[in-house]
Amino acid sequence: MTTDKNDRILLAHGGGGQLSDELIRRHILPKLENKTLTALGDSAKLDVDSGSLCFTTDSYVVKPLFFNGGDIGKLAVCGTINDLAVAGSRPLALSLSLIIEDGFEFELLDKILESIGQTARSNNVDIVTGDTKTVEAGAADGIFINTAGIGIRLAAAELGVEKISAGDKIIINGTIGDHGMTIISQREGIKFQSRLKSDCAALAGLTCELLEKTSGIKFMRDPTRGGLAATLNEIARSGKKSIEINETDIPIDKTVQAAADMLGFDVFAIANEGKFVAVVSPESAEDCLKICRNHPLGKKASIIGQIIQTKDFPLVELITRIGGRRIVQMPYGRELPRIC
Repeated sequence: MTTDKNDRILLAHGGGGQLSDELIRRHILPKLENKTLTALGDSAKLDVDSGSLCFTTDSYVVKPLFFNGGDIGKLAVCGTINDLAVAGSRPLALSLSLIIEDGFEFELLDKILESIGQTARSNNVDIVTGDTKTVEAGAADGIFINTAGIGIRLAAAELGVEKISAGDKIIINGTIGDHGMTIISQREGIKFQSRLKSDCAALAGLTCELLEKTSGIKFMRDPTRGGLAATLNEIARSGKKSIEINETDIPIDKTVQAAADMLGFDVFAIANEGKFVAVVSPESAEDCLKICRNHPLGKKASIIGQIIQTKDFPLVELITRIGGRRIVQMPYGRELPRIC
């Protein structure tokens, strides 16, 4: 069987000539088109009313490229939106840079670009600028994606670890470990009675509602690589206060827990892609929880613990189901390879 080169990316598609132009106009623009992007300038001109912006960037290298609950395109858009969301901003626009292998199929590229476009549009975010590069076969596992984003900081958002104090409550908007265990199970071909599904989702709608309708939110972070364990340890160390969490209050899907136990992983250290951790004042905790549970992305939200004063080195402690205590360590290295 012969392979039609017209169905695949060639190194020449990154050369800046006719093939580069065809890649952009035939495959990229139709999926992402908006007035700003269509101008194809070297930079995007954006008119904003706020004098305070948030800016972030991230790169995505997930394998497999398509997984239950998402794909590398959806992951890239959601991940960057979430970084802006937990900073207290309303996402406005993203850039999109693609590094594509020689031989990558246009059919797969079009599916990824379609996913990117749908995810951006559903979250009222435009892809306004970007870049494509091609590399030799074997140099990029098919495709790598980089996204950068800007958002308008909400007037109600005054967030920072320096604001947290003893007695503040810790809220998470749903179950942990779903994304990481979904990726590894598909990679290894492991099947469970209940199919694992990534939590990949954009959180800005929920975080903006929380910030606009309640007061007392002091800090937010999305527990991606390193999972809940890394995020809580970062908060404890940066805030110079200890954290106490309750095992019975932490939402974990039974299949995710079974998968983690079978494969020898600590579910607390597994990546999430549709979760945020919020530190809130005790008097606003129940209001925040109610808003979360009334939102599709917060149905299983829970108050999982609190900030406590420490005299020594700040620690994260877990109160177990039987009333014991154990320290939740900062993950030493990568728990799982190539999951986001």
